[in-house]
Order: sequence, then C-alpha cells, then structure tokens
Amino acid sequence: MVQDSNNGEPAGLPLAGTTAAVTGASGGIGSAIALALAADGADLVLHCFHDRAAAEEIATEIAQLDRTSTILQADFGDPDQLPGLVEQAWSWQQGIDIWINAAGVDVLTGNAATLSFPEKLERLWQVDVRGTILVSRLVGQRMVESASEPGQAVLLNIGWDQVAHGMEGESGEMFGAIKGAVTAFTLGLARSLAPQVRVNCIAPGWIQTSWGEQASEDWQQRAISESLMGRWGTPADVASVACFLASPAAAFLSGQVIPVNGGFRHAGNQPGEPGL
Repeated sequence: MVQDSNNGEPAGLPLAGTTAAVTGASGGIGSAIALALAADGADLVLHCFHDRAAAEEIATEIAQLDRTSTILQADFGDPDQLPGLVEQAWSWQQGIDIWINAAGVDVLTGNAATLSFPEKLERLWQVDVRGTILVSRLVGQRMVESASEPGQAVLLNIGWDQVAHGMEGESGEMFGAIKGAVTAFTLGLARSLAPQVRVNCIAPGWIQTSWGEQASEDWQQRAISESLMGRWGTPADVASVACFLASPAAAFLSGQVIPVNGGFRHAGNQPGEPGL
C-alpha cells in the first residue's frame, strides 16, 4: 500500500502514500486525528454513524490539504454491519495501512445523559468495547495477510488514562471498566498480530471535547489541576500522538499504552461528580 514518494506524492510528509481509516471521524478526537493524518500525507476513509454532514465537512478540509477521502456510514454497535464496513474500506484503495478506532458513544451530553447507569453501560459496551474488538480483529487479519514488511501496518485504539488508578463516581466506574477492556484487548492483539502489525493504545486524559466545553467550574478546575501542564488537553494533542504512532518514527513501538494527559497529577480527595 505505501507508494513511492516520487510517484506523485508530496515530498517530506511522513505518511505520504498511505491510506488510513478513522472510525468515529465525524467529530471530537476522531475528526482531529483524520485531519492530522491528512496533513501528514495520508488519504482517508472516514467512518461515521449519524452525522454524515459533519463527516462531509471533514472531507472538504481534507481536500483542501490535497488529499482524497471517502465516507462510510455504519453503526459501530451493530456486529452485522462491521464486516461490510471493513470490506468497503479495504476496497476503496485496495488496502489500509493505518486503522484508528476512535468511535465511541457520548453518554455525558445530549439525550443519552438522561439514561440510567445500566443503559449507558450497555451502549458503551456495544460500541466502545464490542465494536472495537470485532473491527480490530477483522482489520488485523487483513493487515497480517497483506503485510509486505514487519511493522508497516498500524492499528490504534483509544483507551483512558485513568484506567490505571481509577476515578470515583458513576462515570469513573463506567468508563474505567469500558476503557479498561479496550486497553487489555489492545495489548493482547499486539501480541497476536506481531510482528506484521504494530498495535498500540492511546490513553487520553482530560480532553476538552463537547462535554468539557460545558462542564461545571468544579470540573474545569479539576481538569486543569490534574495536569502537570496546567490546562485541558485538546483533540489536536491526541491527534499529534496518533500521527507519531502511525509514522515510521514509531517503528519500534508496539503493545504500548501511551497517556496523553499533560502529565497526570493525582489531586487527592476531589469533589463528587457535579452534573454527571
């Protein structure tokens, strides 16, 4: 899949000649990753569920970077739709070099915020855990079969930095269990697919996506105080790490969990969970 950079590809871009797929590419962390990959020279498969209009906006920005993209819609929580998603992605440019699973359910904002704990947990299980596992296995098998060089193919999943030490409250318990499962699976998959595929887990900390933008002052202060950098993280911070892990510069990194949290500082006893 990786093409000769002298064959019409822009020089000096670390991902020139590659094709990348990003699930959940219509917003938040997923869209930031997709745009960053395009800026580094990759063509993009953009997966979305409901918000095709947002995905089309990302596709327009990718075109402005002189890269190409295609949009695929699928319910990441429906196992029957996942083989078709992978097949369509693979067929677009006869293969995928980089696959990044950023699809996830937002249960903290919008109508989903009013669901019960069991209902939120079920939605997160279906998409964040089961969807990630099933898609990763399908993608990994294809990558192994088509690998021309060890470690050239890359698969990344999204975990959570607080899995390692836990966080109090309903959301902490819920996301700890969900992202802990994703993290454990990713580490196992790295062993299963080595050495043909490099598999890593990105573990974001306090990243200011839609929930962070409307979080209460207590949560704003907590996010800032728990980072050694003294600020919220941004989707662009996560995207930068994804681009590094996808690039040849990370050729010797696999089976790793990479925190993106500005340096976590445990602040001790915290207030409860206002608004969650």
